[in-house]
Amino acid sequence: MSVFSLDYRADNPVTLQQVDDLAASLGVKITDAQEKEDLHRLLAVYHESTEQLMALEDYSPPVDLARFPRENVHFPDPKDNQLGAWAWRTTIKDSQPNNGPLVGKTIAVKDCIAIAGVPFLIGTNMFKDYVPDVDATLITRLLESGGTVAGRAVCENMCHSATSHSAATGVVHNPYARGYSTGGSSSGCGALVANGDVDMAVGADQGGSIRVPAGWCGIYGLKPTFGLIPWTGCASNEPTNDHVGPMTRTVLDNALMLKAMAGTDGIDDRSFGSPLPSEIPDYYQALTSLPDPKSLAGKKIGIITESLNMPGMDPRVRALFLESAEKFKALGATVEEVSIPMHKHGAAIWTGISKCGGYLTKMGMNTGRRGYTLNDLNRKVWPMTQEKWDNTYASTKNIFLNGAYAQKAFPGLLGKAGNLSLKLKLDYNQALEKYDVLILPNLPYIANSHCGPDATSLELIAKQVGLTSNTAPFNQSGHPVLAMPIGMLEIEEGPLKGSGTKLPVSMQVVGKWFGETEVYAAAYAWSLAYDWKKL
Repeated sequence: MSVFSLDYRADNPVTLQQVDDLAASLGVKITDAQEKEDLHRLLAVYHESTEQLMALEDYSPPVDLARFPRENVHFPDPKDNQLGAWAWRTTIKDSQPNNGPLVGKTIAVKDCIAIAGVPFLIGTNMFKDYVPDVDATLITRLLESGGTVAGRAVCENMCHSATSHSAATGVVHNPYARGYSTGGSSSGCGALVANGDVDMAVGADQGGSIRVPAGWCGIYGLKPTFGLIPWTGCASNEPTNDHVGPMTRTVLDNALMLKAMAGTDGIDDRSFGSPLPSEIPDYYQALTSLPDPKSLAGKKIGIITESLNMPGMDPRVRALFLESAEKFKALGATVEEVSIPMHKHGAAIWTGISKCGGYLTKMGMNTGRRGYTLNDLNRKVWPMTQEKWDNTYASTKNIFLNGAYAQKAFPGLLGKAGNLSLKLKLDYNQALEKYDVLILPNLPYIANSHCGPDATSLELIAKQVGLTSNTAPFNQSGHPVLAMPIGMLEIEEGPLKGSGTKLPVSMQVVGKWFGETEVYAAAYAWSLAYDWKKL
């Protein structure tokens, strides 16, 4: 250990009683008087050195407001926000001449990603006055590529819901059926892209939060390889399952957007294993230069057997998925089932990490990280107060309670779940040695109706039971996964039951780590051959 002094000020607040109290919190007693005095001195010295550190001005990466000015920053008017999907509006684009690949593209950004000068709601009433002073790395890259940021899209309350009825600003409506969910937690992103209000959106996925709204809104949503897009400037759930990625109406736009955002930034340690931006493949060019993009001749595709019988699976969804999988054969691919027994444990592994780790992150205890932390945001969340608790959504309360409980009842939970995450990754890798990609149903059922305003906590959470059973495992394994639309099914519950209204169904395409090119190629071939809206 390093100790720079053994002397402390006369007004130092650390007491011998505090030493006793701290020891008691560890389950021990310090009985030797001299040892207690020595430890008191060391703790007092530590207090003063930490005081000096906390007094230093915090550091934030600079933002080029002259090149990328924030214009027309405003809260959306309800008449211009019919789906309830916009959290905040603005126009941000490069003030310099720009011929980048995203020129002319409008972009919505999930409301958990920092944009300097644009209020950050993160779907909650726990706090209402947070305006970041930094741009996330991905924001800078999108702007440098010529894109126009059109505003912040609603996300679910603290990103803790997979449906779209938890945001403090109100429900987000499915573009195909008002009164029905878009999925979450990137709910506004899914609605705005599907409705044509923007060309593309940036979602964040920590258990399925890109793929759920992509699936229920009929768009393409990619959870990239872990760390391929830096997390710098985004609000963390739990560092090992944080992913950010593109949400678009076409495969080509998805590929174009990924290239613009991808590559390590040298700040976020999630991205340290990723290539430099200059070494990122041109995913768009790889697709458009294929001699026969509809051909998958020689490709081998594996259906994860265990994914077909996950909790809550609608038999209609299962049947449509299997019909869609068969269509790959017509494109020249070999398609067969492959058993990966660990897949059925993947959601439980994710839960072990997400609940406990998410709790610790929100308490500012995400130890062992290299990167930039939104400390000003963390101070809005913690310490908890009664007022904050009363303004907190049911799912967030559940995470706090689960995390606090796990710390006492299961102190080795994070380590055990982390080891099992490695096992999960290696088992998928083993299957991917034989298959070019793996496929599975994305979600077990189509979008359901919104809860009423007086719904209980259990009624709110019941709307998403089993929803992420097939998505969450890949947040812990880190593999790239694309959600893609494959057809539509009629609504069988809620106010539009019996109306004949149909909602989208989707599948996931899974690739090797940094194998986004193969994932895109499989989805692109299928999308060129089949019109999902007619299936």
